[in-house]
Amino acid sequence: MEAENLIIIGSGPAGYTAALYASRESLGPLMISGFSKGGQLMLTTMVDNYPGFPDGILGPELMEQMRKQAEKFGTRFIDDNVSSVDLSKRPFEVKVGEKSHFAKALIISTGASSNWMGLDSEQRLIGHGVSSCATCDAFFYKGKNVIVVGGGDSAMEEAQFLTKFANSVTIVHRRDSFRASKIMQDKTLSNPKIKVVWNSAIEEVLGKDKVEGVRLNDLKTGQKTEMKIDGVFVAIGHSPNTKFLNGQLKLDQKGYIVTEEEVKTDVEGVFAAGDVVDHIYRQAVTAAGSGAKAAIEARSYLYQITLV
Repeated sequence: MEAENLIIIGSGPAGYTAALYASRESLGPLMISGFSKGGQLMLTTMVDNYPGFPDGILGPELMEQMRKQAEKFGTRFIDDNVSSVDLSKRPFEVKVGEKSHFAKALIISTGASSNWMGLDSEQRLIGHGVSSCATCDAFFYKGKNVIVVGGGDSAMEEAQFLTKFANSVTIVHRRDSFRASKIMQDKTLSNPKIKVVWNSAIEEVLGKDKVEGVRLNDLKTGQKTEMKIDGVFVAIGHSPNTKFLNGQLKLDQKGYIVTEEEVKTDVEGVFAAGDVVDHIYRQAVTAAGSGAKAAIEARSYLYQITLV
């Protein structure tokens, strides 16, 4: 049974950076990138806050450049999803469909997926006025009017951040009260730029090539109204992509991988990086940084067990 030195599960900024660092160390990493290679940035149009690109860069283009750079130094790719892993044996077993791959060390960088409203119109306009990251996209809404969907702390934070750029922010919430902490509610409701539409849900995002408005459904009366709007920010949470682990790593109550010393999991030789760990910052640059750390730790581990 021939084992890889290192398998990286998941792509995106964390995975590609880990692959770049590992391949430059001649570890010959194998990346199993997943069907949706590139992660959340594949849903983003212009990225203005990644260092080194003063004129900005399209999210998919940035991911493609990262992939090419890792490939240049020897990273190999399988563009498929991991179905399961077995971390109880050495080397570790990683299954893709019915085929097994084995590795002396693993880096998990499968990220977290945004929770969406489930509308066809929403999915069609992601990156064209529909976003799940105010920190990433608020700059593009200077002087415009936007909606935030949600009622938790994340929605409050998104709304407050957007007021630094947008002309107005409307929070649309399904209930008649927020579930956010009181301090976050008070700060949000006292902001003169923020108003709230209670007991309502977006039924459709309007617009052909960009967001032009929304159709709202009053969940108490059933009344439908249309609102002109320039952007929709969905802030109803994220779900870490950890189901394939099947409880073999320590996870927190939300399903994110728990790490020590930033990237070390509770299984020796298994490291984690990016949004599958980080539910606070969720930025491309922080994910890339953690990917570099994971690769450096994986290298040290492999040298330690004298198998490289």
